[in-house]
Amino acid sequence: MLPGCVPWPEDLADRYRKQGYWRGEVLGDLLRPWAMADVGRIAVATEENRFSYAHLDAKADRLAAGLHHLGIGKGDRVVVQLPNVVEFITVCIALFRIGGLPVFTLTAHRRSEISYICKHTEAIAYVIPDVHQGFDFRRLATEVIAAVPTLRHVLVAGEPGPYVGLEEVEADPCSFPGPSPSDVAFFLLSGGTTGLPKLIPRTHDDYAYQLRATAEGLRFDERGVYLAALPAAHNAALGCPGALGALRAGGKVVLAASPSPDDVFPLIESEGATLTTLMPPLVVLWLETAGMYGVDLSRLHVQIGGAKLSLDAAQKLRSILGCTWTHWFGMAEGLLTYTRPNDPEDVIIHTQGRPLSAGDDIRVRDEFDRDIEPGAVGQLLTRGPYTLCGYYKAAEHNATAFTPDGYLRTGDLVRITPAGNMVVEGRVKDIINRGGEKISAEEVEGHLLSHPGVRGAAVVAMPDLTLGEKTCAFVVPLGNVLTLAEVKAHLMVRGLADYKLPDRLELVASLPFTSLGKVNKEALREELIRRAAPRQSGT
Repeated sequence: MLPGCVPWPEDLADRYRKQGYWRGEVLGDLLRPWAMADVGRIAVATEENRFSYAHLDAKADRLAAGLHHLGIGKGDRVVVQLPNVVEFITVCIALFRIGGLPVFTLTAHRRSEISYICKHTEAIAYVIPDVHQGFDFRRLATEVIAAVPTLRHVLVAGEPGPYVGLEEVEADPCSFPGPSPSDVAFFLLSGGTTGLPKLIPRTHDDYAYQLRATAEGLRFDERGVYLAALPAAHNAALGCPGALGALRAGGKVVLAASPSPDDVFPLIESEGATLTTLMPPLVVLWLETAGMYGVDLSRLHVQIGGAKLSLDAAQKLRSILGCTWTHWFGMAEGLLTYTRPNDPEDVIIHTQGRPLSAGDDIRVRDEFDRDIEPGAVGQLLTRGPYTLCGYYKAAEHNATAFTPDGYLRTGDLVRITPAGNMVVEGRVKDIINRGGEKISAEEVEGHLLSHPGVRGAAVVAMPDLTLGEKTCAFVVPLGNVLTLAEVKAHLMVRGLADYKLPDRLELVASLPFTSLGKVNKEALREELIRRAAPRQSGT
């Protein structure tokens, strides 16, 4: 195991192999069977081009040889900051084949995040686009390489400028020592909303299982077409089953430049997309604009996660978009739960379903790590065949993030229904302590989203001299302007306790999101400080 990474205990690793979760696969082989069996089979489509499995397999071989000649080999970290372009796929497969370790970052990241990630991983190479959405990543690379002494190579998809183009790196295929299935395959970023991200090592064994299990759970096979609307560098669109899972299954991956209707709706029709992954704000956007495009989404199944979907949006998915959907809870660290496609509608709308794997071992515990009674709300703890055992180079954090017997303390507050479905109620750190009464921000948000005049909602704590904290609701109104009194009346009709009602209402045009798609509550708290002037109750 790579230094700085925590391996699975031998007894658990043996169990996962014996029970068939880990089958000795390596991710560099994803393209091979399909490239050999069907030379013309399409693997990847973009707005401009289509690429066969055979073409990408050969391309990845040539790029792997070129990277090897540059001195990039087994265990070397390579920070990959590419948008949804075909080079993202070939770079991934090439690095998997030589045992190089992609560190996936998002195109929204800038000098602060990228410099930190490069330093923390001691990366020797950095892969970027030339220009994306008007931003010149070559200039960013100049700043980063000056700050990170280990960086030796900047490789550019597109016009390289002062650096090296990916096309220039390619070389005749050659042999080199590849990775073992138990080796780390790549790093994902943690999804926290504050501070610099922690790094999540994923192995060939555990991620290959995730790809297989998610595809099987959704009945995605070689006939499937996966639309990568979210960034493919994000776990949801990378491997749930995502782009890599679609390739493993022999399906087609459609890379969209963005999740905006202008980019995705034409691709859905032209490429016949059957599966995609979205977060609730994008679902609302699609609902509002689908009629303008006249797009047929009846073949599409949508995985929805990241936050709760409002009841109104959930009910409109079938009637307006005509598509089916499942509700997901997931983390880059591993554990995935989801509603099954044939579950009753109320289960799909109101729960996050059941664990992906029979090997997922979950516990719901109180603040003292004691198991709680069934149906009660507590913190979710988990371990399993695709959940990490420790963050990279984070021994101090790992000591508190994991129990002595290896369970990850997720920080999520959940309850389990009698039928075994999980309902996410909030975050341990997303609790408002109002005079000793504990309020789940996510619970209140769910009720706010049921209001027909609310498009989006986020609840945060605000300081109070008397109670310690009070509740502020940031709301994106839909149509008419809302008042605090109207919002309170709606929540009271829904039976919400008085102490859970918002003390303050802030109307905003949109909610801020982190680069990983989570509502940025730190930004909302900062906004509260800027709007510090007190208001009269009921406005």
